[in-house]
Amino acid sequence: MDALRIDATEFTPEVIMDPSTNSFEITGESRPENAGKFYQEILDWLDTYYNLRYWKDSKFSGVDAVFEFKLEYFNSTSAKFLLDIFMKLQTFRKDEINISVRWHYDEPDIDMKESGEEFAEMTGVPFEYIAI
Repeated sequence: MDALRIDATEFTPEVIMDPSTNSFEITGESRPENAGKFYQEILDWLDTYYNLRYWKDSKFSGVDAVFEFKLEYFNSTSAKFLLDIFMKLQTFRKDEINISVRWHYDEPDIDMKESGEEFAEMTGVPFEYIAI
């Protein structure tokens, strides 16, 4: 399976989804003009990843996946698509694929931490909170 790499722009985060190194990361600001278009590629990639994991592809057996979110800011439209990502991760967990989330936030930015807590509560996906 090919990795998904999207370079950061002024309005979009850097995305690294690399199953060969078990690196899954979204970093930066998320306020794209067309959030649906930006996030659809990520959601489609996750569907493919899920299908490979679900059918117990040998290169994924026994591998836990940690998704790192290092967002400095995201707008409300991005929040909807981030929730879509977390809902997909919830589906992974229901099918016994061990997925967890590391939610990074600037220590003084309590709103960002609370956003992570809300996503975790809505989806049941375990989050680890990392203050920077």
